Amino acid sequence: MAQFFLHKMSNSESHAGENQTISDVFILVGFSYLNKLQILLFLVFLVTYLLTLMGNLLVILLIKLNPSLHTPMYFFLVNLSFLEICCTTSVTPQLLVHLLVEEKTISFRGCAAQVYVFDITGLTACCLLAAMAYDRYMAICRPLHYTTIMSIRVCAWLAAASWFISMSVAVAQTTWLFSQSFCGSHRIHHYFCCAPTLEKMLCTGIRKNVIVGLSVLALFIIGPFLLIVLSYVRIISTILRLPSAEGRHKAFSTCSSHLTVVTLLYGTGLLSYIKPTSSSTPESDQLISIIYTVVTPMLNPIIYTLRNKDVHGAFRNTVGKALFSHSQRY
Repeated sequence: MAQFFLHKMSNSESHAGENQTISDVFILVGFSYLNKLQILLFLVFLVTYLLTLMGNLLVILLIKLNPSLHTPMYFFLVNLSFLEICCTTSVTPQLLVHLLVEEKTISFRGCAAQVYVFDITGLTACCLLAAMAYDRYMAICRPLHYTTIMSIRVCAWLAAASWFISMSVAVAQTTWLFSQSFCGSHRIHHYFCCAPTLEKMLCTGIRKNVIVGLSVLALFIIGPFLLIVLSYVRIISTILRLPSAEGRHKAFSTCSSHLTVVTLLYGTGLLSYIKPTSSSTPESDQLISIIYTVVTPMLNPIIYTLRNKDVHGAFRNTVGKALFSHSQRY
């Protein structure tokens, strides 16, 4: 795919005008304007990245090692945790390096790969959150049919479809974007390569690229969001009809973690797309991006485990078995 991008760019160079500059690298401006805080930012992002890796890996490990957590909800959570690792790893290590060096560049291939991976993780997360909402709908609204409908095979198909659709869309969008010509000094006023920022640097085809971006937004981001909203309309309606307050509280508690993650993802993601152009600045764009590329991946394991009795029990069992096994050796 990268070879295709480079071939297209070389063709564009031969037909470029005087105002058109094609190079093999992009310059990521990032947090250069905070020159005196580079070391502090490095330490903050490094700690956040390590916590993100440990938290999400711990969630995956606990679910894999405890048969009691082998349910549809936790199956989707494993996929979501893996996505969070991929998302933050595609951005944060490079950000950490650029906070320590003067030359903040990224190759053309690296930029294309970063856009591709970031698009996959974002789109797949939206689809998985919709699948998790459907799982909660089946568990609360149709409990008698839950085990039959939400089988392992169905869950695997839902997860596979989420990944396949997202990868296909990401390939199409990234190929289209990087087959265009970029103008100017190739200075990206961001700390990583993302489609909305790169679209502003196009010499031609800007309108078509905006249409492509809006189509992806409507079909694969807003679409899953509407499915989530529809599921929760039915869920809330069912919960409010439950006779006991304890039953209503228990039902709501099973959905609270998922709703919190949905709010974080869509709240920050949509804000970066729909905010007025007049109020958009590189600094505000970076602040919003930090939330969903660095902060949210770290918070998700905490959100899903902090008040989850099943995960607490699985953690105690895993630690207990590890300690017992260690004591038996001696």
